[in-house]
Amino acid sequence: MSANQDESGLRALIVEDEIKLASAIAESLTASAWHVTVAANGEEGFFLATNEIFNVLILDLNLPGRDGLEILRTLRGRGWQTPVLILTARDSLDNRVEGLDSGADDYLVKPFAFPELHARLRALIRRGRGEDTIKLKYADIEIDRVSRVVTRGKHNIELTSKEFELFEFLLRHKGQVVSREMLAQALWNTRARVVPLDNVIDVHIARLRAKLDITPDKSIFRTVRGVGFILQEQE
Repeated sequence: MSANQDESGLRALIVEDEIKLASAIAESLTASAWHVTVAANGEEGFFLATNEIFNVLILDLNLPGRDGLEILRTLRGRGWQTPVLILTARDSLDNRVEGLDSGADDYLVKPFAFPELHARLRALIRRGRGEDTIKLKYADIEIDRVSRVVTRGKHNIELTSKEFELFEFLLRHKGQVVSREMLAQALWNTRARVVPLDNVIDVHIARLRAKLDITPDKSIFRTVRGVGFILQEQE
């Protein structure tokens, strides 16, 4: 598989306040068929990371608005699993250790060569795919991603294809608020939020509740008003 084929269609979020550098990285990735989004400050980067789906985050540390390490620690604390490559001029051993301990998957020091950046990103993507598990579990619920069988306790639960995809997505982001925008983008292949699609998403959530919840007062789904949903057992 060529490098371009390996990277084609992947989505990268670049959080970098050096405009020329961010543009150069974006141009390089776009040439390899990446879909690239750029944020010039920490607040914008954090907002995009928590409201859209990306295959990798390229994160500078010295950012206006919110420091890169603060962003990283907050995302990881919320269960955010997307691979993160720190891109920074901080090159001491202590800086590297702090970045990796804060949740980064790799660390690249400026200045750098674009072929090395691409190679590191491909390695992160492969590593993430390699860790992909066939079965996912939550409480007494288990889903088999190959057979697409869902069980709760000893009972099989029949889900439609879209219901399965929706529950798998929520399960992968358990403990994290999943917005309707995220679901629209990941499962309905659209970035535009419209009321009819919101209604469709709400209907699918309602059907999942009916099939997976033991009783209405012990729902594993919680609606965050005006935002989306979170997979979280209620006390």
